[in-house]
Amino acid sequence: MKGLALFSCAAAMALPCAAQASECSDLVGAKIAHVTVLTASAVPAGSFQPPAMYGYSQPEVDLPPHCRVRAVAAPVAGSRIGMEIWLPLPDAWDGRFRMYGNGGYSSDMPMLRLAGGLRAGAIVAATDTGHQGDDPDFAVGLPQSLIDWGHRAVHETAMAAKAFAAAYYGSAPRHSYFDGCSTGGHQALMEAQRYPTDFDGIVAGAPGNYRTHLNIGFLWQFAANHRKDGDPGPILAPSKLPLVTREVLRQCGTPAEQAQGWLADPFQCHPDYTQLRCTAGASETCLSDPEVGALQRMAGGATNPHGGAQLYPPWLPGSESIAPAGMPLPGWSLYWSDPRDPDRPARESFFKFWAGGGSLWNWRSFDFDRDVARIDATLAPLIDATDPDLRAFRDAGGKLIQYHGLMDPVVSPWDSRRYYDAVAAGPAGAPDSFYRLFFAPGMGHCGGGPGVTSVAVEAAITDWVEHDAAPEQVPADMADKSSAKLCRYPEIGICTPPGPGK
Repeated sequence: MKGLALFSCAAAMALPCAAQASECSDLVGAKIAHVTVLTASAVPAGSFQPPAMYGYSQPEVDLPPHCRVRAVAAPVAGSRIGMEIWLPLPDAWDGRFRMYGNGGYSSDMPMLRLAGGLRAGAIVAATDTGHQGDDPDFAVGLPQSLIDWGHRAVHETAMAAKAFAAAYYGSAPRHSYFDGCSTGGHQALMEAQRYPTDFDGIVAGAPGNYRTHLNIGFLWQFAANHRKDGDPGPILAPSKLPLVTREVLRQCGTPAEQAQGWLADPFQCHPDYTQLRCTAGASETCLSDPEVGALQRMAGGATNPHGGAQLYPPWLPGSESIAPAGMPLPGWSLYWSDPRDPDRPARESFFKFWAGGGSLWNWRSFDFDRDVARIDATLAPLIDATDPDLRAFRDAGGKLIQYHGLMDPVVSPWDSRRYYDAVAAGPAGAPDSFYRLFFAPGMGHCGGGPGVTSVAVEAAITDWVEHDAAPEQVPADMADKSSAKLCRYPEIGICTPPGPGK
């Protein structure tokens, strides 16, 4: 970690020590264990058009001159990990390496984030996580790709980037950072747990790190809101979700919170959904008895039918109808069914091809006791990042900042809270010296929402790593263009009231 300033070239994946490569193209011949360089191109300053990200077009950006490396790693037979590594010119390099995380099951790389890091002077990198596409069915016939996605791709890319730095500059990065949200947050916690010396500073946003049970939570939402026989449609329609959110605000919110459309601390909200029950016939402004029942089942979170143990925590009140940026469906309905086929549960391929259900798997036969136990035994060890023992990361000098929007309808904020608490109660003890968590009121999944819209943590993690400035608060931008500061958990929410924006 901090010792990387003395990092030897020979330690960089078997790369021999060398002076700075005379040309970027020389990196094509770099001898890095199980890494093949596809192209190494000297790119002049100019505009860059990133490819579409998750199906959405990206804006054109200007880039400084740099060395762009495209490579693949094959650490084991059946693995093919694609990576992009961009190196600033030697006189522009700030000595840092920054890697950025992925989203969902997509192979898309966050090119705009790479562009931002490069413009700031850092080596930047990203990976396709070892596959192509955005559906978990990529693992069919390619079992190693599941492990690549689960943890190996980020580690391999980080090691390769450091090796290329040693070859190109003649020295390793002084400090290395990872920053990701959602699946990127999952990758962040996986790095801290499995590869504690890869990065000095890690940012984990809204991490889907309890991946097996997150998908079990999605499946629970679908099963709780659908009849096993008869009408295939949802009992509670997506169009009713804004009604639910308004009722939550009515019951739990102060007048100011009702006006602003978000709760400062929804952990404290325990709404009575029966208040929405129709009393004078069916209406769009109330819920029928079946709708109330479905809502109550969903709001309670996934539970084992034998003994009632919670399998995945509920999503917080107030998150029911917030739509993540660019997504077509509101809140909970985005993941209680497949947007491409609302009669099927979300992530059906996960249960068929990762969880061992097979191509004939059907949600109606899923057992939230027996099948969950099987998934816990076989799949969780490969892809879940839930180990609370962060002693190795702490002892290596690592710093971790985690943040989570309190209106997140995709990953429950309870999961972040419970993981932090588990670390605090675990072998690493009080995490203040190396791990801090911040909750963002009024923010959805990774950003956006009627309250906080983004959390600025890159400067905070850099200052913590390089100047030992542990963050008590972190800056946040608000939907009304003002700025605020978030207090660290166990305090919840905004510590410094919103003030004038930038």
